[in-house]
Amino acid sequence: MNPKQVFLSVLLFGTAGLLLFMYLQVWIEAQHTGRIEKKRDQKGPSDWWPVQSLQHVSRMVTTGKIQEYITNQISEAHMPEDLKKKRGNLLNMGRPTWVLRKSSYSQGENEAPQSSTDNSTETHQKAKPRVFQKPMEMNWPLFTRPLNKSSIQGNKWKKADATQEKRRSLLYEFCKKNGGVKDPQSNLFHMVSRIFVEDKHKILYCEVPKAGCSNWKRVLMILNGLASSALNISHDTVHYGKHLKTLDSFDLKGVYMRLNTYTKAVFVRDPMERLVSAFRDKFEHPNSYYHPVFGKAIIKKYRPDAREEALNNGSGVKFKEFVSYLLDAHRPVGMDIHWERVSKLCYPCLINYDFIGKFETLEEDASYFLQLIGAPAELKFPTFKDRHSSDERTSAHMVRHYLKDLSPEERQSIYDFYHLDYLMFNYTAPHL
Repeated sequence: MNPKQVFLSVLLFGTAGLLLFMYLQVWIEAQHTGRIEKKRDQKGPSDWWPVQSLQHVSRMVTTGKIQEYITNQISEAHMPEDLKKKRGNLLNMGRPTWVLRKSSYSQGENEAPQSSTDNSTETHQKAKPRVFQKPMEMNWPLFTRPLNKSSIQGNKWKKADATQEKRRSLLYEFCKKNGGVKDPQSNLFHMVSRIFVEDKHKILYCEVPKAGCSNWKRVLMILNGLASSALNISHDTVHYGKHLKTLDSFDLKGVYMRLNTYTKAVFVRDPMERLVSAFRDKFEHPNSYYHPVFGKAIIKKYRPDAREEALNNGSGVKFKEFVSYLLDAHRPVGMDIHWERVSKLCYPCLINYDFIGKFETLEEDASYFLQLIGAPAELKFPTFKDRHSSDERTSAHMVRHYLKDLSPEERQSIYDFYHLDYLMFNYTAPHL
């Protein structure tokens, strides 16, 4: 047999082998799909599949089924009578839309281990990618439900209650008017990634940095039985100990169950004060992360005559340079949660928060919230400052000191950047 014949024989057998392999692959996939279909039929009329099944058979879950599930899960016990009658209309009003896009989102550094005090029996996801094969719109009914005030006695909290109703009503009307402030780039698991879960008292708390979040996480740890006193919980334990679970660590069914039945709280702060507070904390004190990561990039781009030492260590960022970075559409380094907008952290037009607290009235709001959720009477919200405790707290007077070095155009641009936060939470626009 000459070389040409050998070559043709090898080519022929190789082609035949490849075709056989492709046939077997198609046959195996068909068998696998058949088994999944059979299992689904055996599950009965539920129509519900947890997220791990969506990874393989997402075509089985339709928008109609998801909307039906969400609708059926809404607790009518917490829905006002007039809204019960209008329930059908609520699902068709100008409401927010969640778009789940193809992603490989998984628990990262924010994953919190399940605490020993958690008695939940549902599956806790462990770094499994959640993949949706194609975009799916999920409609969330936009309505406010009354707070559960069964733990409140007497008229002591009458003023605080009126304040809550006013804040929630204002946010509701704003979101209704603006169609929910849709964000088509976000998926559900990203939207709830800043929400911390305390199952014992059924609390969902959305973390807004520089608005009392460290002490709120201490409170959640105490409520969860992980500590007896806030004084015993260090800053690093709060933020890096991974003792608290975030809502995105649960499967899809667990996320919806908690969104529909738990008390959802968010605490906010005047945007300008929060911005200045973040700058002071991260750039006016030694910091092994923010200086090399953010500081070096900011100095390199926004300081023409930068010295070699500043370029090497990233220390000494000026507030004007920081603002230039914040307002730059082509930032040299990405955003950070400490100065990100609340509208992007907690999605208050897509998640109906039951309680809206403010840093400016933190002590009163915190006390009322702890009463509402039935916290132990001896638990008080901690007021200490665990970082840079000798520094004066950022105030309106201090904010004016920092803003004086900015041009009127820069001040206006900062307001424009945070304008949704100003409007959603009824903060007064600063005198620019």
